[in-house]
Amino acid sequence: MGRLFGTDGIRGVANVDLRPTMAYALGRATAHELVGAGGSLVVGRDTRRSGQMFVAAIAAGAASLGADVHDAGVLPTPALAYLAGTGSFAAGIMVSASHNPADDNGLKVLDGRGFKLDDAEEERLEQLIWRTEELGGPRNGGIGRMFEATALVDRYRADRLRLAAATQCRLHLVLDCANGSGGVTAPEILVATGARVDVLHNDPDGENINVHCGATAPADLAEQVVARGADLGFALDGDADRLVVVDRHGQVVDGDQLLGLCALDRLTRGALTGGILVVTVLSNGGLEAALGAAGGQVVRTPVGDKYILEGMQVTGANLGGEKSGHVIVLDHATSGDGLVTALEVLGIVGRTGRPIDELAAQVPLFPQEQRAIRVRHKEQWEADPELRRAIAAAEARLPIGGRILVRPSGTEPALRVMVEGPDPEIVGVLADELAALAGDRLN
Repeated sequence: MGRLFGTDGIRGVANVDLRPTMAYALGRATAHELVGAGGSLVVGRDTRRSGQMFVAAIAAGAASLGADVHDAGVLPTPALAYLAGTGSFAAGIMVSASHNPADDNGLKVLDGRGFKLDDAEEERLEQLIWRTEELGGPRNGGIGRMFEATALVDRYRADRLRLAAATQCRLHLVLDCANGSGGVTAPEILVATGARVDVLHNDPDGENINVHCGATAPADLAEQVVARGADLGFALDGDADRLVVVDRHGQVVDGDQLLGLCALDRLTRGALTGGILVVTVLSNGGLEAALGAAGGQVVRTPVGDKYILEGMQVTGANLGGEKSGHVIVLDHATSGDGLVTALEVLGIVGRTGRPIDELAAQVPLFPQEQRAIRVRHKEQWEADPELRRAIAAAEARLPIGGRILVRPSGTEPALRVMVEGPDPEIVGVLADELAALAGDRLN
């Protein structure tokens, strides 16, 4: 039996792979392990139609073991993390599949500090999930209560409005809310910077989250930035924990360049703790070279923002992230927060007076290609001799400084292949060859 928790919680197709019974069991396990009888749990969701179903199941499970459940309604994942970390809650559960398609959903557990759980804590929860009915439960007088708590998001909103007030700018922005939960807070907070904000894709209907919009599909945003003569475009994903930036020319700013320009700015100001930026093994070697040349240091972790956070806690770093747009600024957030990233970018542009494309050019990148191959047996790639031989042969064809990274996706039934090297043609050819072979061998 495979592990329930991936790199970002438990995910699956709602009501097919991921059923309400799983959410109920997770509610009970979380109440037992993290909350305790009489304690409080805060729960939120993004805009997927299945979200209410899962929240109800979580609440029933947690209440059945005596935990009070506060339903914060639709709000960004970083808002739930903020509430879990600053209130009287022992834990939080966010119902969201983030950037995944609308039919998917997911369950993310946060501790009472607003941090994602480490592997050992997830393992304990997983063991409890499989034997949840053994946990028993109180009689009527000890059953937990359920509270409507949608006003809680105002606490997060007020905190981010204070941050926005300190990040004044007079730019023209286009914001794509991905028909997700970021639309609850993002427009108002960005307007508070003094910016003119045009809002796209903020009409969720339960089925259109991330559909041809948002961080995973920024083409419409890019077109609108150019058409409206805007200075910048920001695209959130479905739960607003990541941000994709589009420059004035309609070009997407590479996620590693985004991390790099934030790190270089903080390094210059003495605001990059220890001179360290924490990234994953996927981040481009050009980022490491640029920060190293400026006197900083890159520390790499496995893929997943929870591993980024662990790396930051170990090294004492206050900035880390993934090239996908997850950026963690520990000065302001315990998780990736697309709004905090947007405010960080606006602060840099405001201080320097330079457009984002010029700032990104400070971080020249090595040619890199990534492929995600839908496969049925993603975990078996290392056991396939033909695939292993092909990877070794591809590595031998790369010039010095090149590298290949193969890994199973933590959120999808897919194998991910990354090839990086100085020659873009060779990089592309090798990525395509390995992707095709993986598709043949693992399906």
